[in-house]
Amino acid sequence: MKLAEALQERADINSRLAELYPRLSNNAIVQEGEKPAEDPQSLIDEIESCTARLAELIARINLTNCSIRVDGKTLTEMIAEKDALNAKINLYRNLIGAASNVAHRATRTEIKIKSTVDVGKLQKQADAYAKELRILDNRLQEANWLNELL
Repeated sequence: MKLAEALQERADINSRLAELYPRLSNNAIVQEGEKPAEDPQSLIDEIESCTARLAELIARINLTNCSIRVDGKTLTEMIAEKDALNAKINLYRNLIGAASNVAHRATRTEIKIKSTVDVGKLQKQADAYAKELRILDNRLQEANWLNELL
């Protein structure tokens, strides 16, 4: 199994678990004399099965991510770099939005609001980070499809 396939299966299991909880909750209690729409025990069994498979996949994915190297970095290091880039991009974009929101004066007596940062420069930096993120993400995706799950 390729690493990418394991990642897809992990996402599918997480979605499945998110669907199972409300179904279990909706069938956990019924009015006396009524039957639940679904058997709660079979839902619990499915949750147990899904979480066992999820734990197995996560362990193998993490082991694989620590073992595979691309350009001298493990996939784990690349994923950490990707997360940090995402955080930087979000912070820069939020700052750009706040700094761009200057109030326009209706009269000369109103207080003038000015940005304290160079919005254009920040936008260029955010765009550069976004490009770096796209390239990094493409390298990760390629590695995911080229490498077998350990």
